[in-house]
Amino acid sequence: MKLKGKTAVVTGASSGMGRQIAYYFAQEGANVLAVARRIEKLNDLVEETKQFEGKVVAFSADLAKLENVEGMVDEAIKVFGKLDILVNNAGIMDDMSGVGDASEEMFDKVYNLNVKSMFFAMRKAVKYFEEVGGGVIINIASIGGIKGGIAGATYTASKHAVVGLTKNTAYMYELKNIRCNAICPGAVKTEIASSEFMQKINMEGAKRTGIGLALNPRAGEPEEIAKVAVFLASDDASFVNGQCIAVDGGWTSYM
Repeated sequence: MKLKGKTAVVTGASSGMGRQIAYYFAQEGANVLAVARRIEKLNDLVEETKQFEGKVVAFSADLAKLENVEGMVDEAIKVFGKLDILVNNAGIMDDMSGVGDASEEMFDKVYNLNVKSMFFAMRKAVKYFEEVGGGVIINIASIGGIKGGIAGATYTASKHAVVGLTKNTAYMYELKNIRCNAICPGAVKTEIASSEFMQKINMEGAKRTGIGLALNPRAGEPEEIAKVAVFLASDDASFVNGQCIAVDGGWTSYM
Protein backbone atom coordinates (compact mmCIF):
# COMPACT_ATOMS: atom_id res chain seq x y z
CA MET A 1 0.00 0.00 0.00
CA LYS A 2 1.45 3.31 -1.13
CA LEU A 3 0.05 5.47 1.68
CA LYS A 4 0.15 3.11 4.65
CA GLY A 5 0.60 4.99 7.90
CA LYS A 6 -0.09 8.40 6.33
CA THR A 7 -2.79 10.85 7.40
CA ALA A 8 -4.58 13.11 4.93
CA VAL A 9 -7.17 15.87 4.84
CA VAL A 10 -9.29 15.85 1.68
CA THR A 11 -11.73 18.71 1.05
CA GLY A 12 -14.80 18.52 -1.14
CA ALA A 13 -14.97 14.84 -0.26
CA SER A 14 -18.72 14.32 -0.45
CA SER A 15 -18.80 13.69 -4.21
CA GLY A 16 -16.83 13.53 -7.44
CA MET A 17 -13.07 13.78 -7.41
CA GLY A 18 -12.78 14.52 -3.69
CA ARG A 19 -14.82 11.47 -2.77
CA GLN A 20 -12.72 9.21 -4.97
CA ILE A 21 -9.48 10.70 -3.68
CA ALA A 22 -10.55 9.96 -0.11
CA TYR A 23 -11.67 6.47 -1.15
CA TYR A 24 -8.43 5.57 -2.92
CA PHE A 25 -6.29 7.10 -0.18
CA ALA A 26 -8.02 4.85 2.39
CA GLN A 27 -7.64 1.87 0.06
CA GLU A 28 -3.92 2.60 -0.06
CA GLY A 29 -3.73 2.63 3.74
CA ALA A 30 -4.07 6.32 4.62
CA ASN A 31 -6.25 7.65 7.40
CA VAL A 32 -8.42 10.39 5.92
CA LEU A 33 -10.35 13.31 7.36
CA ALA A 34 -13.01 13.73 4.67
CA VAL A 35 -14.27 17.32 4.65
CA ALA A 36 -17.45 18.71 3.07
CA ARG A 37 -20.72 20.34 4.04
CA ARG A 38 -22.98 17.35 3.36
CA ILE A 39 -22.48 15.10 6.36
CA GLU A 40 -24.84 12.41 5.06
CA LYS A 41 -22.71 11.96 1.94
CA LEU A 42 -19.58 11.81 4.06
CA ASN A 43 -21.16 9.19 6.31
CA ASP A 44 -21.90 7.08 3.21
CA LEU A 45 -18.21 7.32 2.29
CA VAL A 46 -17.22 6.20 5.78
CA GLU A 47 -19.41 3.11 5.40
CA GLU A 48 -18.06 2.31 1.94
CA THR A 49 -14.43 2.40 3.13
CA LYS A 50 -14.78 0.37 6.33
CA GLN A 51 -13.13 -2.66 4.73
CA PHE A 52 -9.91 -0.75 4.09
CA GLU A 53 -6.93 -0.52 6.42
CA GLY A 54 -7.08 3.26 6.20
CA LYS A 55 -9.83 4.87 8.25
CA VAL A 56 -12.09 7.64 6.95
CA VAL A 57 -13.56 10.12 9.42
CA ALA A 58 -16.25 12.60 8.35
CA PHE A 59 -15.86 16.28 9.14
CA SER A 60 -18.70 18.60 8.16
CA ALA A 61 -17.51 22.13 7.45
CA ASP A 62 -18.30 25.18 5.36
CA LEU A 63 -14.90 26.17 4.00
CA ALA A 64 -16.09 29.69 3.29
CA LYS A 65 -15.41 30.26 7.01
CA LEU A 66 -11.76 30.63 8.03
CA GLU A 67 -12.26 28.97 11.40
CA ASN A 68 -13.43 25.80 9.64
CA VAL A 69 -10.46 25.84 7.26
CA GLU A 70 -8.00 25.97 10.12
CA GLY A 71 -10.18 23.72 12.27
CA MET A 72 -10.02 20.81 9.83
CA VAL A 73 -6.23 20.67 10.12
CA ASP A 74 -6.48 20.75 13.91
CA GLU A 75 -9.15 18.05 13.78
CA ALA A 76 -7.02 15.71 11.68
CA ILE A 77 -4.12 16.05 14.11
CA LYS A 78 -6.48 15.56 17.06
CA VAL A 79 -8.13 12.45 15.61
CA PHE A 80 -5.13 10.77 13.97
CA GLY A 81 -2.21 12.28 15.85
CA LYS A 82 -0.56 13.86 12.83
CA LEU A 83 -1.00 15.20 9.30
CA ASP A 84 1.07 14.19 6.27
CA ILE A 85 -1.03 15.19 3.26
CA LEU A 86 -3.40 18.06 2.46
CA VAL A 87 -5.61 17.76 -0.61
CA ASN A 88 -7.42 20.98 -1.53
CA ASN A 89 -10.19 19.80 -3.82
CA ALA A 90 -13.24 21.89 -2.86
CA GLY A 91 -14.26 24.37 -5.54
CA ILE A 92 -17.13 25.88 -7.53
CA MET A 93 -17.65 26.95 -11.12
CA ASP A 94 -18.66 30.38 -12.38
CA ASP A 95 -21.44 31.09 -14.91
CA MET A 96 -19.12 31.35 -17.95
CA SER A 97 -19.29 35.16 -17.99
CA GLY A 98 -16.48 37.23 -19.41
CA VAL A 99 -15.07 39.93 -17.16
CA GLY A 100 -17.59 42.49 -18.45
CA ASP A 101 -20.55 40.50 -17.17
CA ALA A 102 -19.11 38.94 -14.01
CA SER A 103 -20.84 39.97 -10.80
CA GLU A 104 -19.12 40.92 -7.56
CA GLU A 105 -21.19 38.32 -5.72
CA MET A 106 -19.98 35.55 -8.00
CA PHE A 107 -16.38 36.75 -7.84
CA ASP A 108 -16.43 36.76 -4.04
CA LYS A 109 -18.02 33.30 -3.72
CA VAL A 110 -15.77 31.65 -6.31
CA TYR A 111 -12.59 33.23 -4.96
CA ASN A 112 -13.48 32.57 -1.33
CA LEU A 113 -13.76 28.84 -1.95
CA ASN A 114 -11.38 28.26 -4.87
CA VAL A 115 -8.54 30.46 -3.63
CA LYS A 116 -8.95 31.96 -0.17
CA SER A 117 -9.91 28.76 1.65
CA MET A 118 -7.09 26.90 -0.12
CA PHE A 119 -4.57 29.62 0.72
CA PHE A 120 -5.33 29.52 4.42
CA ALA A 121 -5.55 25.73 4.57
CA MET A 122 -2.07 25.66 3.05
CA ARG A 123 -0.83 28.28 5.50
CA LYS A 124 -2.06 26.22 8.43
CA ALA A 125 -0.66 22.97 7.05
CA VAL A 126 2.72 24.45 6.09
CA LYS A 127 3.30 25.74 9.60
CA TYR A 128 2.65 22.26 10.94
CA PHE A 129 4.76 20.59 8.25
CA GLU A 130 7.67 22.89 9.13
CA GLU A 131 7.45 21.73 12.73
CA VAL A 132 7.39 18.01 11.90
CA GLY A 133 9.91 18.01 9.06
CA GLY A 134 7.81 17.81 5.91
CA GLY A 135 4.53 17.10 4.20
CA VAL A 136 2.66 17.00 0.92
CA ILE A 137 0.11 19.41 -0.54
CA ILE A 138 -2.00 18.57 -3.59
CA ASN A 139 -4.17 21.30 -5.07
CA ILE A 140 -6.92 20.52 -7.55
CA ALA A 141 -6.68 23.24 -10.15
CA SER A 142 -8.05 22.85 -13.69
CA ILE A 143 -6.94 23.09 -17.28
CA GLY A 144 -8.74 26.42 -16.86
CA GLY A 145 -5.73 27.38 -14.75
CA ILE A 146 -3.32 26.89 -17.64
CA LYS A 147 -5.56 27.94 -20.54
CA GLY A 148 -7.63 31.06 -21.04
CA GLY A 149 -10.80 30.02 -22.80
CA ILE A 150 -12.12 26.96 -20.94
CA ALA A 151 -14.41 28.78 -18.50
CA GLY A 152 -15.56 32.23 -17.46
CA ALA A 153 -13.25 35.00 -16.27
CA THR A 154 -13.84 34.42 -12.56
CA TYR A 155 -13.22 30.67 -12.52
CA THR A 156 -10.28 31.01 -14.92
CA ALA A 157 -8.65 33.67 -12.77
CA SER A 158 -9.22 31.62 -9.62
CA LYS A 159 -7.59 28.52 -11.08
CA HIS A 160 -4.66 30.53 -12.43
CA ALA A 161 -4.27 31.74 -8.85
CA VAL A 162 -4.19 28.12 -7.67
CA VAL A 163 -1.45 27.31 -10.19
CA GLY A 164 0.61 30.30 -9.06
CA LEU A 165 0.09 29.48 -5.39
CA THR A 166 1.15 25.90 -6.02
CA LYS A 167 4.39 26.86 -7.76
CA ASN A 168 5.26 29.54 -5.24
CA THR A 169 4.69 27.20 -2.29
CA ALA A 170 6.76 24.44 -3.88
CA TYR A 171 9.67 26.82 -4.38
CA MET A 172 9.45 28.58 -1.03
CA TYR A 173 9.41 25.36 1.00
CA GLU A 174 11.32 22.85 -1.13
CA LEU A 175 14.29 22.93 1.26
CA LYS A 176 11.97 22.04 4.15
CA ASN A 177 10.81 18.75 2.62
CA ILE A 178 7.39 20.14 1.72
CA ARG A 179 6.16 19.19 -1.72
CA CYS A 180 3.29 21.03 -3.42
CA ASN A 181 1.80 20.00 -6.76
CA ALA A 182 -1.43 20.62 -8.62
CA ILE A 183 -3.65 18.40 -10.72
CA CYS A 184 -5.33 20.20 -13.61
CA PRO A 185 -8.32 18.08 -14.66
CA GLY A 186 -10.08 18.48 -17.96
CA ALA A 187 -13.76 17.61 -18.23
CA VAL A 188 -14.56 15.14 -15.46
CA LYS A 189 -17.90 13.60 -14.49
CA THR A 190 -18.66 15.46 -11.26
CA GLU A 191 -21.45 17.55 -9.75
CA ILE A 192 -19.74 20.87 -10.54
CA ALA A 193 -22.19 21.53 -13.37
CA SER A 194 -24.98 21.61 -10.78
CA SER A 195 -23.29 24.33 -8.73
CA GLU A 196 -25.00 27.63 -8.02
CA PHE A 197 -23.76 29.76 -10.89
CA MET A 198 -24.00 27.03 -13.53
CA GLN A 199 -27.74 27.08 -12.97
CA LYS A 200 -27.95 30.55 -14.52
CA ILE A 201 -25.32 30.26 -17.18
CA ASN A 202 -24.27 33.16 -19.40
CA MET A 203 -25.13 31.77 -22.83
CA GLU A 204 -22.89 34.15 -24.76
CA GLY A 205 -19.94 33.19 -22.56
CA ALA A 206 -20.82 29.51 -22.81
CA LYS A 207 -20.86 29.75 -26.59
CA ARG A 208 -17.35 31.20 -26.61
CA THR A 209 -15.90 28.79 -24.07
CA GLY A 210 -17.61 25.85 -25.77
CA ILE A 211 -15.72 26.21 -29.04
CA GLY A 212 -12.93 23.91 -27.85
CA LEU A 213 -15.26 21.15 -26.68
CA ALA A 214 -14.98 19.46 -30.06
CA LEU A 215 -11.33 18.73 -29.24
CA ASN A 216 -12.18 16.93 -25.99
CA PRO A 217 -11.85 13.16 -26.54
CA ARG A 218 -14.11 12.25 -23.60
CA ALA A 219 -15.05 13.14 -20.06
CA GLY A 220 -12.86 11.59 -17.40
CA GLU A 221 -13.95 9.54 -14.42
CA PRO A 222 -13.28 10.90 -10.90
CA GLU A 223 -11.17 7.85 -10.06
CA GLU A 224 -8.79 8.73 -12.90
CA ILE A 225 -7.99 11.93 -11.05
CA ALA A 226 -7.81 10.12 -7.71
CA LYS A 227 -5.15 7.73 -8.95
CA VAL A 228 -2.93 10.67 -9.94
CA ALA A 229 -3.47 12.13 -6.47
CA VAL A 230 -2.36 8.83 -4.91
CA PHE A 231 0.85 8.99 -6.93
CA LEU A 232 1.56 12.61 -5.97
CA ALA A 233 0.89 11.88 -2.31
CA SER A 234 3.16 8.84 -2.26
CA ASP A 235 6.91 8.48 -2.00
CA ASP A 236 6.88 7.46 -5.68
CA ALA A 237 6.60 11.20 -6.40
CA SER A 238 9.41 12.23 -4.04
CA PHE A 239 11.15 14.20 -6.81
CA VAL A 240 7.96 15.79 -8.20
CA ASN A 241 7.45 19.30 -6.87
CA GLY A 242 5.88 22.49 -8.18
CA GLN A 243 4.21 20.73 -11.11
CA CYS A 244 0.74 21.40 -12.50
CA ILE A 245 -0.22 18.20 -14.26
CA ALA A 246 -2.97 18.28 -16.90
CA VAL A 247 -5.10 15.13 -16.62
CA ASP A 248 -7.45 15.62 -19.53
CA GLY A 249 -7.17 12.71 -21.96
CA GLY A 250 -5.10 14.86 -24.30
CA TRP A 251 -7.64 17.67 -24.66
CA THR A 252 -5.02 20.42 -24.27
CA SER A 253 -2.35 18.67 -26.33
CA TYR A 254 -3.56 20.55 -29.41
CA MET A 255 -4.06 23.95 -27.81
